[in-house]
Amino acid sequence: MIDLRALREDPERLRASQRARGEDDAVVGRLLDLDERRRSALTSFEQLRAEQKSFGKSVSRAQGDERQALLARAKELAQQVKDREAEADRLGEELDAALKGVPNLIEDGAPAGGEQDYVVLEHVGEPTAFDFEPKDHLELGESLGAIDMERGAKVAGARFYYLTGVGARLQYALLNLAMEQAVASGFVPMYPPVLVKPEAMEGTGFLGAHAAEVYQLPQDELYLVGTSEVPLAAYHMNEIIDELPRRYVAWSSCFRREAGSYGKDTRGIIRVHQFDKVEMFSYCDPADAHAEHLRLLEWEKEMLAKVEIPYRVIDVAAGDLGASAARKYDCEAWVPTQSTYREVTSTSNCTDFQARRLSVRHKDADGKNQPVATLNGTLATTRWMVAILENHQQADGSVRVPEALQKFLGLEVLEPVKR
Repeated sequence: MIDLRALREDPERLRASQRARGEDDAVVGRLLDLDERRRSALTSFEQLRAEQKSFGKSVSRAQGDERQALLARAKELAQQVKDREAEADRLGEELDAALKGVPNLIEDGAPAGGEQDYVVLEHVGEPTAFDFEPKDHLELGESLGAIDMERGAKVAGARFYYLTGVGARLQYALLNLAMEQAVASGFVPMYPPVLVKPEAMEGTGFLGAHAAEVYQLPQDELYLVGTSEVPLAAYHMNEIIDELPRRYVAWSSCFRREAGSYGKDTRGIIRVHQFDKVEMFSYCDPADAHAEHLRLLEWEKEMLAKVEIPYRVIDVAAGDLGASAARKYDCEAWVPTQSTYREVTSTSNCTDFQARRLSVRHKDADGKNQPVATLNGTLATTRWMVAILENHQQADGSVRVPEALQKFLGLEVLEPVKR
């Protein structure tokens, strides 16, 4: 959640952030009012409690009628203390609930606007051109014996699938390449739980506006994660980290309900309910968060270069950011049969927003406990197979395997199979 002290010092910054996101900036006034009332109630409570303690000494010295009068006043004072404490607690809970509904302050320089208001930062490589009619990834996947949507739907429903044969091998190769790169760059490899408690899901900001995207198991009070960002962010929950930065990389299955996306990208494996992902996660000093964000982006670009696909980098507009993100960069791969770029990686700087909710801290130069910054970035996902298959297809229906993947896959070319 946002820093109350920073809000008091510069409320206009949150107002501007809310407007850039397309959110109501009147929430700033409500937060400040609640904060002032809560602090006033606390002050009143503390003053009355001090009076109560002092008054107790007078009662102990009094006798007769005076003592009876003082006892009556003491009883009245005790009730006032109790009432003011209850009021302060109630206002504190109300303020806390209001704060949890406010998204992170956007970073200076993030574009304002909605989904279509992103800024293209760079193009890498030229869109792939063919001297034949290219096939889309599903047609290629079926002819290669790599993707089986029909049986996925039969067994699990719409937007589920099987990766079969070279399809499964290609995913393993891709994610192993990502893990190899991350470990070589100093990340600690992790295999995290994909079921988490409500406090982990809420702490990372996924139970707000996008709660409908999350699969829940009410009987067990657990949630299925849509990204391993969640268990990685909660890994140091309620802890003080003794050394920064801390960088982790996790390979996990991810689950998303894709609520509200019916009719979009229903063909193939672009938008599905289950997929695998390698995710980078970093804890760092908030002063270093911007630089760390750019490092994560560079690692994503390094990985994209290895699979030899053209892509562009966009600076995502404020209105398209998740609640926790102050800024986000997406890498979008060229998809030839759609003649467009599609998102394959995201990296977000969440500043100290998640750390405040999860109580992840470090000691500053003065030895005081302060929230850390958290950042995340995709290094590879199942969706990458769409761009790999389409961009590296050949006229005979085969697909060339990028050189970096060949040592993991054991093949240089994926050949159509006989049915």
